[in-house]
Amino acid sequence: MSGAPSSALSSAAAPVSRSGGTRRVLPGFNLTLGYTLFYLCLIVLIPLSALVFKTFTLTWDQFWVAVTAPRVMASYRLTFGASLIAALVNLVFGLLVAWVLVRYKFPGKKIVDALVDLPFALPTAVAGISLTALLAGNGWIGQYLEPHGIKLAFTPAGIVIALIFIGLPFVVRTVQPVLEDTEKELEEAATSLGATRLQTFMRVILPSILPALLTGFAMAFARAVGEYGSVIFIAGNMPMVSEITPLIIIGKLEQYDYAGATAVALVMLVISFMLLLVINGLQGWQRRRSEK
Repeated sequence: MSGAPSSALSSAAAPVSRSGGTRRVLPGFNLTLGYTLFYLCLIVLIPLSALVFKTFTLTWDQFWVAVTAPRVMASYRLTFGASLIAALVNLVFGLLVAWVLVRYKFPGKKIVDALVDLPFALPTAVAGISLTALLAGNGWIGQYLEPHGIKLAFTPAGIVIALIFIGLPFVVRTVQPVLEDTEKELEEAATSLGATRLQTFMRVILPSILPALLTGFAMAFARAVGEYGSVIFIAGNMPMVSEITPLIIIGKLEQYDYAGATAVALVMLVISFMLLLVINGLQGWQRRRSEK
C-alpha cells in the first residue's frame, strides 16, 4: 500500500502534454535537429565551403605549385611533426598529472589543479612571449643551457615546447573525470588475484581510460596544428627551418594572395581531418571492444 501513493505522486508530478505524452524540457526532435543543422552550417560549413570555393579559382597547376613549394613543404613537416610530438608528450605527462590529481592528496593540490587551466586562460601571445623570455639565450633558463650547446628558443625544439604548453590541459581535463569514475574495486580484485601494479594498470585501468586518452590526444593535436600566437614569438620564423604553416598562410594573406592562402589552408584542413578521422575510428573501435 505504501508504494501506491508514491507512484501516484510521481505520476502526478510528471508534466503531461495535451496529446497525452510526457512534456519534455526541450522542443521536439524536428525543431532541435533543424536548429542544430542550421547552426552547424552557419558556424562551420559555410566558412569551410568559402575556403574550398576560393581555392577552386586556381587551376590545378597553380594549386599544385602553391601547396608543394619547398618552403611550404618544409612548413608542413615542421607543423605536423611538432604537433605530433607535442601531443604524444602530453599523452604521457597529461595522464600522469591527471593521475596525481585524482589519486593523491597533497598540500597545494587545488593550486596545481588550477594551474592546469592556465594555458586556457592565458592569451597565446603572452604565453609565447613568456616562453621566449625564459628560454632565450639571456633568459632565466636559456642562459644556463646555451653555454652547454642546448638552444631551445628560435628553434623547432622551442616550437614543440610551446605546443606542449598549450595542449596539456586537453589531455588532463579529458582523462581526469574518467579516472575519478573508475571502479577501484576492480583494481583491488586484480591485486588480490596476484596482479602486479603494471599488470593492473595495463589490463584494468588503461582499457577503461583509453578512449578518453585518444580524445585528449586528438584535441591536443588539433589545437597544436592551428596554433599561431604562442609559437610565432619563440619559433624564430626562419624559412625552411622554423617557419610554421599558419605563418605561411598569414604571409600570403598580407601579400593579397588569397587563393594561395586558401590552397595551403585547404591542405592543412584535409590532412587534419584525415588524422582526426583515424583517431576517432580507433576510439570507436576501442569502445566496441571494451563493451564486448
